[in-house]
Amino acid sequence: MTFRKYLVLAGVTVFAASGDSLLRHGMTEVGSISLNHLPDLILAILNPWVAVGILCLLGFFASYMTALSWADLTYVLPASSLGYVLLALIAKFILHEQVTTTRWLGILLISAGVGFVTQGPELTHHPPKADLKPCADEAATTRVTP
Repeated sequence: MTFRKYLVLAGVTVFAASGDSLLRHGMTEVGSISLNHLPDLILAILNPWVAVGILCLLGFFASYMTALSWADLTYVLPASSLGYVLLALIAKFILHEQVTTTRWLGILLISAGVGFVTQGPELTHHPPKADLKPCADEAATTRVTP
């Protein structure tokens, strides 16, 4: 795997964790909103923390699409789950949330699973499919009788 591909996967991880953390911080400032009250939702989006969080999540989406263009979903999704480690660290040390031992164990298991996935190929190669359309010569020589 090339350095650029590692950067794309790192972008998936960092943008997702950053975006989610910024959204969490912004929504703490905004307070409770409801989808039934659209003006509250629009005001929430205008909160600077929420807006930057949305931009980070757009960066995640662009990185994720890029990664899926050259690797299987079964490779990209587990690799992007390393963001759980980063997200837990941000939640604990920046957002001052309580991260229980059970959650840390779950994150450790996810990380171990990612280690297994990265040992395999990033893309499944399929044999080329035969062209199902008949050649022009075959179509001209084949006659259908009623």
